Amino acid sequence: MARYTGPVCRMCRTEQKKLMLKGERCKSDKCPINRKRSAPGKDPKARPGKRSDYGTQLREKQKLRRIYGMQEKQFRLFFERGVRMAGITGENLFIQLERRLDNVVYRLRFASSRSQARQIVSHGHILVNGRKVNIPSYLVKANDEISIAGNSRGMTLIKDALKEFGKSGVMPWLSLDPDAMKGTFLAAPQRSDITDLGDIKEQMIIEFYSK
Repeated sequence: MARYTGPVCRMCRTEQKKLMLKGERCKSDKCPINRKRSAPGKDPKARPGKRSDYGTQLREKQKLRRIYGMQEKQFRLFFERGVRMAGITGENLFIQLERRLDNVVYRLRFASSRSQARQIVSHGHILVNGRKVNIPSYLVKANDEISIAGNSRGMTLIKDALKEFGKSGVMPWLSLDPDAMKGTFLAAPQRSDITDLGDIKEQMIIEFYSK
């Protein structure tokens, strides 16, 4: 499937949920969810039809996939890897998604959105344990140090994103030194620790792929 290049706010309208795809805009009055705009292609006055079990499962899968900015093929590979891992499949899926380097860069406030974090990683601005890594899907391990490359520390977008640290901090499985522009992935989080994704029901995603 080709990479989506259309307006990302359309995705939030489709899911009728904030997916936090555009950073600060998602927190502003310009967000279409705040303005209660209807789903694209739907008559605002039309009554919503009853959704099938398949449709409900599909929407849960699409919400999670879009939050992390992944294509279907890659997302399914992560799910299948979670099935093979010991433990609960749904929790394994979340742990892997949180370990992605682009997600960790976003969580450390080096970027205002996951798409921006993915671009920062791809352009070689991120170091893992002192070595440049430009693969957004790279899986970070416990105690890995993630930092901004020396010649990239003056980038305005990174400095602006780091200002958010003073307002909301970082997740408990991370530590951040904003002045040194480096952080540490302390350990893989538990599902119960990931509280900012709302009401994602991973069991429905498991049922979707188990058909």
